[in-house]
Amino acid sequence: QVRLVESGGGSVQAGGSLRLSCAASAHTYSTYCMGWFRQAPGKEREGVAALHSDGKTRYTDSVKGRFTISKDSAKNTLYLELNSLKPEDTAMYYCGADMRWRALCSLVALDYNNWGQGTQVTVSS
Repeated sequence: QVRLVESGGGSVQAGGSLRLSCAASAHTYSTYCMGWFRQAPGKEREGVAALHSDGKTRYTDSVKGRFTISKDSAKNTLYLELNSLKPEDTAMYYCGADMRWRALCSLVALDYNNWGQGTQVTVSS
């Protein structure tokens, strides 16, 4: 188990940028995939981006070219850079960790077994 704490959310206007951070309580060397998910009120938790321990990334189509996932292993921190934000990006953003080996990271929430408490992103038009 690893404890995850997200930060960096806020309120921005459309076209703006934010950087989300996810600090892990322990070294994530045994975590094969880490991902960012989001959940808007009344909707399912949606996979946004994932990063494999081998460096491969994966994005949902709606954020490709706008969001970038990265990590700083020395700081045990995962990041999500959000650019060109749109009102439809408004949601609670969660960081997740998958401790099971996978060749390709999943963007399905059920495949992740560790979660942070979330950080709110609100984009106004």
